[in-house]
Amino acid sequence: MEINENSQFIPQEKILGQGYKAGEGNNPADSVFNKVLPNALTAKSDELFSLARKSSLWTLSFGLACCAIEMISTHASHHDLDRFGIVTWPSPRQADVMIVAGTVVKKMADPIKLLYEQMPDPKWVIAMGSCATNGGPYYKSYSVVMGVDHLIPVDVYVPGCPPRPEALQYGILQLQEKIKLDARNRDV
Repeated sequence: MEINENSQFIPQEKILGQGYKAGEGNNPADSVFNKVLPNALTAKSDELFSLARKSSLWTLSFGLACCAIEMISTHASHHDLDRFGIVTWPSPRQADVMIVAGTVVKKMADPIKLLYEQMPDPKWVIAMGSCATNGGPYYKSYSVVMGVDHLIPVDVYVPGCPPRPEALQYGILQLQEKIKLDARNRDV
């Protein structure tokens, strides 16, 4: 390498960040390690985990009546929940979200509680349809539970009788937003 009077020569120790005073602003190490790049992602680990969780929800579908048909339609190709990272899973031991759709009767209370208890933490519940949220048109029956929230905690309610697949999609998007906000508001 040829060095003439117009060439700039920087000693090796200055390139490595030695020989500079802190705060001068001319230290190459300061520019690399002390600035946040505009496209860099900075977050707490809980926020990063929630970002992964909200984008990869495995649902346990618990269909009891008419709403189950709309829930099945939501998983079909026309509505395609796969693009939101939603996968239907038959086992509660790997599921994140339980979708309860239909009339909850007292005879089904114990199986719903059992399935919920088998789900690993963190877990969420979506109540789909009027029957799952408040008993629906059968609320006066002796055997109907007045909403699944009397049995297990519910995170998102999807109204309708039966709700359209778009309503369930919107409910899942609301759940994803709730997961993201819960991680931000969690005390460290």
